[in-house]
Amino acid sequence: MMTSAALERILRSSLPARRRRTVSGAGLVDASVLVPVLLHDEEPLLLFTRRTDRVETHKGQISFPGGVMDTVDADVVATALRETHEELGIEPAFVEPLGLLDDLATPTGFRITPVVGILRNLPLYVPNTEEVEEVFEAPVSALLNPGICSSEILVLGGVTRQVWSYAYGRHRIWGATAFILRNLLSLATTSLREQA
Repeated sequence: MMTSAALERILRSSLPARRRRTVSGAGLVDASVLVPVLLHDEEPLLLFTRRTDRVETHKGQISFPGGVMDTVDADVVATALRETHEELGIEPAFVEPLGLLDDLATPTGFRITPVVGILRNLPLYVPNTEEVEEVFEAPVSALLNPGICSSEILVLGGVTRQVWSYAYGRHRIWGATAFILRNLLSLATTSLREQA
């Protein structure tokens, strides 16, 4: 099992040092999400939401909190923190941003930049019921189980893509969220192997 202390150490050293993949392209809408790492007791957890059927895009899907960049946002970190507060009521002061994962261009026309942030205490969630149907946490150790991860080749928006999926309990984490999750877990396990 990966401990909270080990994951925090890995993220603090690896995120700033890595060369991340960026996405360029005209017509993409800039957005960012927060990848909330909850340093809970010994075992770290990741925080997810399930979107309502009333949102404009990605209805009913599992996601990290986030959204489109606004003119009031100084950068992608500010966007991720603002959106997390709007969706879940988590104050930006409770989140310590550590760095960015790889950008992702979605078939729906967004350029998503994932911001990894740690929370030391489990927050009290106040979900925005227009956007968030459910909030849940998943232990990193469960998400590292290779038996829950699969992929398939799909044609989305006229582009052939490898689409990853994680089966966690009754939830199916797929698409952009699974891509971001895979990026985070890969970073963690690669760092562990290098330290061994």
